[in-house]
Amino acid sequence: MKITKFEELNCWKEARKLRKMISGVFNKSVMRKDFTLCNQIKSAALSIMANIAEGFESGTNKENINFLTYARRSCGELRSHLYAAVDDELIGENDFNLLYRQSQSAGKIITSFINYLRRYNQRKIIKPSNHRTIKL
Repeated sequence: MKITKFEELNCWKEARKLRKMISGVFNKSVMRKDFTLCNQIKSAALSIMANIAEGFESGTNKENINFLTYARRSCGELRSHLYAAVDDELIGENDFNLLYRQSQSAGKIITSFINYLRRYNQRKIIKPSNHRTIKL
């Protein structure tokens, strides 16, 4: 099956799910306690989705890999922010664990896609053959 739009990518679907979960946990009452941190967390989650989409739309595997790498980095940033949120009692341990696991899951799928694209690029490289040329 050929993927023709970023919405079909499993990594984008998982990132979307994560962003929705983040929005559900970091509601308006929590945001009033620490708007800056909550905004950073929401921004990191949104960045994961956006970078996956931007990479796909770039049209080249090299650029796609670059943007997927940014998305994976945003997963790490998000997990770091989650520690601050639980430390500051903005979220409980259960929400932390749920969001942390979803972020890990999204990151693993992104990494798998990066590895797939790298392998695909290596297969496309044509190496010179050692065959002799025959004159006719």
